[in-house]
Amino acid sequence: MDTKAHGNWHAIARAIRPETRLLIDGTFRPAADGATFASINPTTGAPVADIACGGAQDIDLATSIAAKRFRDGVWSRMPLRRRVDILTRLAELVAEHRETFAVLDTLEMGKPIAEMCSIDVPASVLTIRFMAEGLDKIAGTCPVTNDGALHYILRQPLGVVGCITPWNYPLMMAAWKVAPALAAGNSVVLKPAEDASLSALLLGRLFLEAGGPDGVFNVVPGPGGVAGKALALSHDVAKIAFTGSTAVGRQMYRYAADSNLKAVSAELGGKSPQIILEDVENLTKVAATVADGLFGNQGEVCSAGTRILVARPLMEEFADLLRQEALTRYRPGDPLDPATTMGPLVSKTHQQRVLGHIATAVEEGGRRILGGALDPYPEASAFVEPTLFTGVGNDMAIARNEVFGPVGAIIAHDGPDHAVALANDNPYGLAAGIWTTNLGAAHRAARDLECGMVWINGYMNGDMSQPWSGWKLSGRGRDKCLDALVDSTHSKSVWVTLE
Repeated sequence: MDTKAHGNWHAIARAIRPETRLLIDGTFRPAADGATFASINPTTGAPVADIACGGAQDIDLATSIAAKRFRDGVWSRMPLRRRVDILTRLAELVAEHRETFAVLDTLEMGKPIAEMCSIDVPASVLTIRFMAEGLDKIAGTCPVTNDGALHYILRQPLGVVGCITPWNYPLMMAAWKVAPALAAGNSVVLKPAEDASLSALLLGRLFLEAGGPDGVFNVVPGPGGVAGKALALSHDVAKIAFTGSTAVGRQMYRYAADSNLKAVSAELGGKSPQIILEDVENLTKVAATVADGLFGNQGEVCSAGTRILVARPLMEEFADLLRQEALTRYRPGDPLDPATTMGPLVSKTHQQRVLGHIATAVEEGGRRILGGALDPYPEASAFVEPTLFTGVGNDMAIARNEVFGPVGAIIAHDGPDHAVALANDNPYGLAAGIWTTNLGAAHRAARDLECGMVWINGYMNGDMSQPWSGWKLSGRGRDKCLDALVDSTHSKSVWVTLE
């Protein structure tokens, strides 16, 4: 979608009156105890809205209603084509409200408006359409067995799916979790991140407008330690679909064990390597794409390629090229300006966390070749400039811990095998990139890298056919693709004795 002039986006932002109440059983309502929390604009430090703060009582109501609606069959047994039509209409409505969605996420978490218009909103529309189109492609099977029996296997919805989404891609992550769950016939309770809840509430309203039954899609903003915990512990919930930190992901599995052994899909953190081999061509072009994989969305991306593993003979040249590309392509600014390519981080708290990682890297001997000047930016804002370190060892904190900000570590390697060993020497395993002209080296590295996604001569490319998933501490979930739809169902074996 085309972006408007700078002033127009500010005018749209001023005119928006977002829904701030919980959505339960088709009705917007305050929290049971009347509590609210403030959503803060990380660009200015000013409040965006006071949002109803859902607690355990609200979650219990939402999950019980969702379970009742599932048992009633108002959605799970709705004629298939009718369910397709409603989800298709939901996708159309999201597209029609694209400006509002773009502004809401920009106001709450600082994402540049141009990125919202070119990535987040279109991807969300595509996700809902893909899942709607795919739901009649998920079929059971009828294995061949002996003459005296008929054996068939059904795929059926799970029941209630609790979706817990992060703040870095508020609308898109909600679509990734909610769309396959709804398409499969489940009821949903969505607990969005406190820092970015408004687009989720709008998505819930549009589901009702599209013809979705009351109580099938509920949205309950609130603190993770209260609302998220209650959702994960609920015996009415058959599955938790979670994206967030590894620490909280561990808790999701504990809550599942402590309740009803519900299924857990967890897409967690990352410390993804981008490997540049010595034979690569056009280093300038490679540096530009590596910069995008590192600094896009302010580095607040689980798959951000923050470990830049460079062949030792190319180190000095590539580090300088990457620095220049970062300076050219990523300068923090007003996220409602379509020319801005980097907004603030989501909050002052997160800004201080990222600055702490930078300080630790300096203390451990890293050489900062870019970043660190915060003086030009208002004190109330949460900006952090693109930051790059050289002189980094793979054992340093900056090379091992997820920063979730615009901070990259450039590390030397001594050939393909060494690069893969360095890449795998990390507890995370979400994604990796390989840059080379050697086809054999590329495929060997892709085979040997311990991660769920590998890009060769590119980074973060893909479409809806691509499973988005990780290994090791990056989780076990599947987003996008038909696997996400299948994972929102379970199988049932039916054995019929014919004689």
